[in-house]
Amino acid sequence: MIKPFSETTVLVTGGSRGIGAAIAQRFASVGMQVVIHYLSSHESANETARACLAYGANVLTVTADIRSKEQLLRMREKMEKHGMMPDIVVNNAGVAHYGMLQDVTEEEWTNVMDVNLKGMFLCTQTFMDHMVRQKYGRIINVSSVWGISGASCEVVYSTAKGGVNAFTKALAKELAPSGVTVNAVAPGVVETSMNANLNVAEKEALQNDIPAGRFAHPDEIASLVYFIALPESGYITGQIISPNGGWLT
Repeated sequence: MIKPFSETTVLVTGGSRGIGAAIAQRFASVGMQVVIHYLSSHESANETARACLAYGANVLTVTADIRSKEQLLRMREKMEKHGMMPDIVVNNAGVAHYGMLQDVTEEEWTNVMDVNLKGMFLCTQTFMDHMVRQKYGRIINVSSVWGISGASCEVVYSTAKGGVNAFTKALAKELAPSGVTVNAVAPGVVETSMNANLNVAEKEALQNDIPAGRFAHPDEIASLVYFIALPESGYITGQIISPNGGWLT
């Protein structure tokens, strides 16, 4: 069941800023209906919505704590009322953590795992039945290069994103007979607020390690997500694709 773009709906979690906002605008630019999820960044979500509306797209903003199944079900109810059940789910919402493992508290560990893993699981579970019933859908999980290679002082974050990758591969096999693809995009360093903890020297050192000599722009990640979501990308599933400027090969 392949719909015209104007009737196709994409849900982007964590869509108020950064990579999520770029993804939302990329889909809006081709006329798809866009649902922008956010937790508390109300003004940022509205700003992203206005950017999407400028393309003439149908846009809905929704708020929910993706760690709560109850809140996600309320979000689903709102989307159903607006006739905007997702054909494409982009699990972009996530949090990072930087610090040595010996200093990580149990609360910090739980928060990173709950947002990056539990939230992705609950959001996918909330909407996958709709895609399975229509025998068509795309689930795209935003992971990280650290989920592939691991990073010193980012053990918790690396572990969570490694879980995202394993989830992606397993669910892809489960849903392939239903016409639903599941893939992950695992970027290298992207120019977003998530890297605000890096000082100038650290940024320069990182850029020197990357063969491309620079960080990625959110629009570049959005373009890859968009490509994977296209109807003609239906034979791509269970893949962890890492746009990282040659940093990890």
